[in-house]
Amino acid sequence: MKIGIISDTHGLLRPQVFDVFQGVEHILHAGDIGNLDIITELEAIAPVTAVWGNADGLEVRGRVPEVAEVELGGVRAVVIHGMQVGSPTPEKIAALHPGAGLVVFGHSHRPLIKQVGATLAVNPGSAGRRRFRDPVTVALAEIGDGSASARLVELDLEKR
Repeated sequence: MKIGIISDTHGLLRPQVFDVFQGVEHILHAGDIGNLDIITELEAIAPVTAVWGNADGLEVRGRVPEVAEVELGGVRAVVIHGMQVGSPTPEKIAALHPGAGLVVFGHSHRPLIKQVGATLAVNPGSAGRRRFRDPVTVALAEIGDGSASARLVELDLEKR
């Protein structure tokens, strides 16, 4: 099962995301969505499980939860923005959700993938406006046989 992972769009859904997420069966959005139009646009690709982040307003918070769990391909996936632990790390986020095979978080805008025990922790980075020198990224995950793997994809900002 192919999963698209995105975070920190802050109201900007880059057209490159549609190319990268082509063929995904589910999308996980780890918050700081920006507005509900982002969710609607992503739902045109695949079903979306999303959470709100610290920069999201009441409209977004009224539509999506603070933490979400979903079973994907036999793997328990948890989506959380990360502000709940201050500066999120894979270790902190995985410790909050023992038994999850995949935890997805954002908040820091720094992309990373790290295995923490039996949990794969994925921060897809920021897919919205560039912040400092951080790359603009999303992630793709493959889930099968009860396990998950993932890779980061840097968006080509020259492509329109």
